[in-house]
Amino acid sequence: MRLVFIILISLSLAFSYDTTDNRSLDLKFKTLGWNTNWKKHVISYDELLSGGPSRDGIPPIDNPKFISVEKAKSWIGDKEPVIFLEIDKKVKAYPISILMWHEIVNDTLADKKISVTFCPLCNSAIVFDRVLDGVEYDFGTSGLLRNSDLVMYDRQTESLWQQFTGEGIVGEMVEKQLKFVASSLVSFKDVYTNFPNAQILSKNTGFNRDYGRNPYSGYDDINQTPFLFDKKSDSRLRPMQKVLTLSLNDVDKAYTYDALKKDIVYNDKDLDLVLFYKKGTNAALDRSLIRDSKDDGSYTVYSNFLDDKKLDFFHKNGKFMDRNTKSTWNIFGLAIDGKLKGKQLKPIVHADHFWFSWAVFKPKTLIYK
Repeated sequence: MRLVFIILISLSLAFSYDTTDNRSLDLKFKTLGWNTNWKKHVISYDELLSGGPSRDGIPPIDNPKFISVEKAKSWIGDKEPVIFLEIDKKVKAYPISILMWHEIVNDTLADKKISVTFCPLCNSAIVFDRVLDGVEYDFGTSGLLRNSDLVMYDRQTESLWQQFTGEGIVGEMVEKQLKFVASSLVSFKDVYTNFPNAQILSKNTGFNRDYGRNPYSGYDDINQTPFLFDKKSDSRLRPMQKVLTLSLNDVDKAYTYDALKKDIVYNDKDLDLVLFYKKGTNAALDRSLIRDSKDDGSYTVYSNFLDDKKLDFFHKNGKFMDRNTKSTWNIFGLAIDGKLKGKQLKPIVHADHFWFSWAVFKPKTLIYK
């Protein structure tokens, strides 16, 4: 009897997704010729909306080229936002001015295969490990949105993936989960000041785009309405309010930009984290030119444990310091002066989003405001 029960449970788990291809005629037309297994899906197909462009109409970058900091200074403003990534002491930065037009970069850093992604409609910069179960995948833009968020597809199985969660939602890879890679959205100046040898994604992409211009001018406004979002927004915050978010120890948490700007340093004692805020990074979606946009600042998150000792941080005279040793730290979690000079805090996976987009995927979120 117990064996029969186990078998039934296993079968139930194996078929926990929907096995009917009940796409609308519009969606079938939009996806004509795709080799996706439409009989496997964990979402309702009426949640998928066309964002306008066709599949890869917003072209991902598959063979990224990189340039030195000095060459990048000729066209990237000091306060322009970049996605900062450090793996095994190798550093790359991906300007949002380029990601704005491509949304996905399939790349390699320190032998790790990664996909760097940005969804302008949700203000979501997220990096994934694109090796899953020993298989390397590369991703493209499907031309579809779900809850206003980018829906990616992999070229190996043509399954659909939710950028926001990294979860396979349609096709052979349904219910598979991509691993997040810790990254930060910081200013170009902060990168080159602290990492002068960083590699910067080149605008020599093979495509003719107006890099540096924001095609979503004015979208970054607290009074705006989210694009192609038809769900009821969580009323605890305004839909377009900006939040830093993370999921850790089965807890989803959002910290409002306003609160972090006020605190500058916040020790989250519940999750054993420290959050740093620093002025000097422009919003990506404010004005027509990113270099002219408002200053949103940078927000980074680290474990406050170092060598099994818990540190307590504070801000004084423009510096991040710990009370334990009075060492000084930078926005990248590196001790740059004092007893702990050279020590590195462990970065925590986090992201910056508009509230509506985070809340629809993470409805049980706790808010620090």
